[in-house]
Amino acid sequence: MLDTRNVSQSGKPVAKPPRSKEEIILLLLCALSIPSILPFGIFRIVQHNWFPAFIDLTLVGGMSCVLLYVWHTGKIRFASLAVTIFYSAGMLVTVNLQGVGLVYWAYPTMIAGFFILRPNVALAINIVSLSVIVALLAMRIPALNLFTIAVTILLINLFSYIFSQRTRQQHIELNLAAEIDHLTGVCNRRALERKLAGFLQMNQRETLSSMLLLDLDHFKQVNDSFGHAAGDKVLVQLCELIRSRTRKSDEIFRYGGEEFIVIATGASLRAASGMAENLRALVAATDIIAGCPITVSIGVAALQPGESPASWLLRADRMLYNAKLGGRNKVCVAD
Repeated sequence: MLDTRNVSQSGKPVAKPPRSKEEIILLLLCALSIPSILPFGIFRIVQHNWFPAFIDLTLVGGMSCVLLYVWHTGKIRFASLAVTIFYSAGMLVTVNLQGVGLVYWAYPTMIAGFFILRPNVALAINIVSLSVIVALLAMRIPALNLFTIAVTILLINLFSYIFSQRTRQQHIELNLAAEIDHLTGVCNRRALERKLAGFLQMNQRETLSSMLLLDLDHFKQVNDSFGHAAGDKVLVQLCELIRSRTRKSDEIFRYGGEEFIVIATGASLRAASGMAENLRALVAATDIIAGCPITVSIGVAALQPGESPASWLLRADRMLYNAKLGGRNKVCVAD
């Protein structure tokens, strides 16, 4: 169910997760840059134009190294910044060597930065590059031509910045909407998988964390006897009860129909067990539906050093199964 870039606790390889869109964009940018720049380098070698050829081939080599690095590691934060600075430096050297005739390379170079960096960072780098271009060309071309180049480059950056910011914000809003269970208001299974994958990608496996896996007892009988509207009411109120017994830092996920998961980051197994028992007792004491006792069974497991998310979830699920076998309305804790 859950993919990681690592190996499982048993030592068996685990399938890699799909590459992020940011990673794909960076890989495509590098892959397209290599065949785009390489012919210029070869042509300049043929023409014995050695220094420009060296710049072109250096760019090709740099892009190749970044492509291989990102392909094998999946790490893009530093690579994206390095590519943008590398691209910009190459463009500035080319403009310095060839003059205004090659200043048009500034446009794709600067636009590319907005695809792989945060808008503010890309804009800052591009403004610095524009300042250098103005300084390089100030004594080479008429003032009106220089002003035209500077204004058009600045407008390209402003339009790209606005578009990038708007797209970024819409992406965040869509992701948030896609990770919320609309009935209960808690996070859904998609958000859970992203959260658990983050324990690997962000090196959080050494972080003290515990998982509570809850399941409503005999929930099908509630739906059959009182209708689905009553069942929905139970789910909503259960989430309110969970919120009342968890910390602000704890995250609540709807895992299945009547199954919920609480990830308590920073909570020891003992603290999570106490939280689970308090929650179990609160649900049992709450009169959610008149004449129909509502209870939950809970499995608790703490994240072990080097453990994969799938293994962690499996241990919590086994504890939940034991609680069900033990008569329900119980808390079972993994050793």
